[in-house]
Amino acid sequence: MGAFLTVLFIVLAVFVVAVLVKSFRIVSQGYSGIIQRLGKYHRTQNAGLTLMVPFVDKMLPLIDVREQVVSFPPQPVITEDNLVVSIDTVVYFQVNDPATATYGIADYISAVENLTTTTLRNVVGSMDLEDALTSRDEINTRLRGVLDEATSQWGLRVSRVELKSIDPPESIQRSMEQQMRAERDRRAAILTAEGQKQSDILTAEGKRQAAILEAEGDKESSILEAEGAAEAKVLEANAEAEATKTVFDAIHEGKPDNELLAYQYIQALPKIADSESSKLWIIPSEVTNVISQLGELTTAKSDTEDAPKPPETPGRPPAPTA
Repeated sequence: MGAFLTVLFIVLAVFVVAVLVKSFRIVSQGYSGIIQRLGKYHRTQNAGLTLMVPFVDKMLPLIDVREQVVSFPPQPVITEDNLVVSIDTVVYFQVNDPATATYGIADYISAVENLTTTTLRNVVGSMDLEDALTSRDEINTRLRGVLDEATSQWGLRVSRVELKSIDPPESIQRSMEQQMRAERDRRAAILTAEGQKQSDILTAEGKRQAAILEAEGDKESSILEAEGAAEAKVLEANAEAEATKTVFDAIHEGKPDNELLAYQYIQALPKIADSESSKLWIIPSEVTNVISQLGELTTAKSDTEDAPKPPETPGRPPAPTA
């Protein structure tokens, strides 16, 4: 009897522990739990401690209500110009209604993937390859609008859709690479030509400035040389004038007679003719008169010397001869 009571007590203790375990559940932060009562939806339990009726209530697997990122494998898509491109997409979504996500759709991850694929084919199929490669923002916006509208009845909210990559066929990639290479070569040639043009312009401008400065320097040098020559001529003329004045003053102070002036005039004539630029020498008419005067003076002097001298007066020195 005692052993039976002991076994019964152990069984009751295990039952009580099991009931307590079934009665209390803890939901972690960022998750939500769906509680069913007798197989029917009862309530949605958010993060925290919850009390349930043992063997009557049941909590389904927890649902992650955080924003989730799902990357789908590349999908082949045909563009408007009949080219097959491989597009890899990433979808950002969040479960905002756990009950609808549980009872409204069997597998919302698979549903989002299939809906993204079909929508992507519809959107990219209306574009050619160039538009598809350059219109990622437009594709993302259109995909997000369609997915958000369709998944709202599943208790989901699509926040963003991104295209990870758009891979055209290899032949198209090679053609695009050749085109890009040709474009780069063209731009490099244009830049080289522009650089050479600028270099030529700067070189020509430098030569022009150098020529202008050289001409200005020659002009200033010529002006200075001309001014120096003019000043030298002025000084020379002043010196000659001063010398002439000195000679003239000396002549006047010496009171020369006509014989001396005629003699100096005759001596000056060869100097006048002694010039490299003189091709023709015209003798002035005054030369004849001067020569005749000199002849007369010479004759008169000879007669004077040949004439008998007067007797010398005693005690008076002889008169000086001219």
